[in-house]
Amino acid sequence: MKKNLSRLIVSALVVLTGCSKSSTAVKPMADGGIPVAVAPVESVLLDRSISIIGTLFAKDEATIGAQVEGQVEKTRVDFGDRVTTGQELALIDTTSYEALARQSAANVARTKASALNAEQNLKRIQDLQKDKISSASELDKAVADAEQARAEVKSAEAADAIAQLNLERSHVRAPFDAAVADRIASAGDYLKIGAPLFRVVNDSVLKFIFQVPERNSSFVTKKLPVQFSVDNYPGETFTGSVYLISPSVSTASRAFGVGALVTNTNFRLKANTFARGSLTLERAVPTPVIPLEAIVTFAGVTKVFVVEGNKAHARAVKVGRIQEGQQEILEGLKAGESVVVSGQSKLSDGAAVVMQTTAAAGEAKR
Repeated sequence: MKKNLSRLIVSALVVLTGCSKSSTAVKPMADGGIPVAVAPVESVLLDRSISIIGTLFAKDEATIGAQVEGQVEKTRVDFGDRVTTGQELALIDTTSYEALARQSAANVARTKASALNAEQNLKRIQDLQKDKISSASELDKAVADAEQARAEVKSAEAADAIAQLNLERSHVRAPFDAAVADRIASAGDYLKIGAPLFRVVNDSVLKFIFQVPERNSSFVTKKLPVQFSVDNYPGETFTGSVYLISPSVSTASRAFGVGALVTNTNFRLKANTFARGSLTLERAVPTPVIPLEAIVTFAGVTKVFVVEGNKAHARAVKVGRIQEGQQEILEGLKAGESVVVSGQSKLSDGAAVVMQTTAAAGEAKR
């Protein structure tokens, strides 16, 4: 009986000792404050950027149409082929246009010969007129014939220029370095002027077109850097620089269009691809940052507890990027303020606190 009583007394002492230690770890300090760990709001130099989404377009795109009427004799390229400026893509009734060009060239030669004969006749009449052998009417006629011959030469040369141009146009050529996106016409098709033959795109350089909120309009200038990624290259980042800025804001979206030029190295990127990334507005901007542990998110509200004196006050904040364990603060805090990084679960707005080291607060939390 005595042994059992002794065991009960010892057990009670152990329990009381354990409870005493536990209560010491969680109860408020002597002055009534809740023990918390705090950290200062620091100011670091970060690039100011905004998230963007948009589409990659070919810098140059064209539908090549027939510039002369006739039957397609041959197409030399198909979709997917890469072409260079001036490369021959198709032939349109070249035999007919070659014949017309030869005919016009012969007509030029004929009119020039007639003009030369008229000039010689005019000179002979002028010489005779000096000796009073020819009449004034003969001179007038010679002058008129020479003028008419010169006019016929000019007309024949103009017609020949058109014939030579049509001959050149019967050889359809690439307007710029590009890739053939679509071959619309085939050999044997009869085409009117303007009928489409090919659609080509210059995808060596792409345009990344995206929208920027109007509140950032004063920061957007040409040559700002852009970083983005696409779904078919996960984890890889591509770069470009701003070269187009829309002069107007959309009343529907309250944003304006911006275009960045992107060099498509090895043609890895495809036109009309969806892309997402960021636009750097400013370099090395002093920015408030706090430890991630200070952030409290509940019911869609992001807040922190700011320690002022011996009290903690809840304050809503707007957060940005996370970099190296630090949370960027866009709105709500300024450098030098102190925020709670441990013990927030016990706090309410205006609660009295006692600041501890991180180690002591961690022990209290456990």
